[in-house]
Amino acid sequence: MVLALVAASASADATRYQIDTPEATVQTLQKGLVALALERPDATVEERYRALEPLIVTTHDLPYIAQFALRRQWNDLAPADRERFVAAFEKLSVLTYASRFGKLRADSFKIASSKVLASGRAQVAAAIVRPDADDVPLEYLLEQRPEGWKIINIIADGVSDLALKRAEYQRVLGTGTIDDLVAYLDDQAKRLE
Repeated sequence: MVLALVAASASADATRYQIDTPEATVQTLQKGLVALALERPDATVEERYRALEPLIVTTHDLPYIAQFALRRQWNDLAPADRERFVAAFEKLSVLTYASRFGKLRADSFKIASSKVLASGRAQVAAAIVRPDADDVPLEYLLEQRPEGWKIINIIADGVSDLALKRAEYQRVLGTGTIDDLVAYLDDQAKRLE
């Protein structure tokens, strides 16, 4: 049920946000992050969370990323456990953006290139522009969904966010259960709040 609600919400927001090309999806994300930082520089993490949630849900395929992060354990989970995990994963994902991107300038991001790969996925090369240091290279991997192009992985400075999540979640599940993993995500979210 949660997955269906997320999909329905993303479909509705897809008409509000431009996600019809891979580059448009990344630009929509970056412009949304910058706009919030400039319009509400003193916003709390909770306020940024509420403002960014529709943007992040629309530009990312969070249920797919959550499922892929668990990979082989996903099929063994009961539907209710999948829903709890996806909900915790989504909350943490949005809170991560809300806590990390509160201070941005109008020129904080740039896009270098965009291409569709042989697999049908798309790759958008971008960067976080830092005035007093080297730019941080970003590589967005996207897949097309019925409502538009969605981000499924971000590689920052050569490190895959999805690979980090998979390793982290496998470590928790190696000695625990899905309840332990959901509690772990909830604990991380509370720290960011």
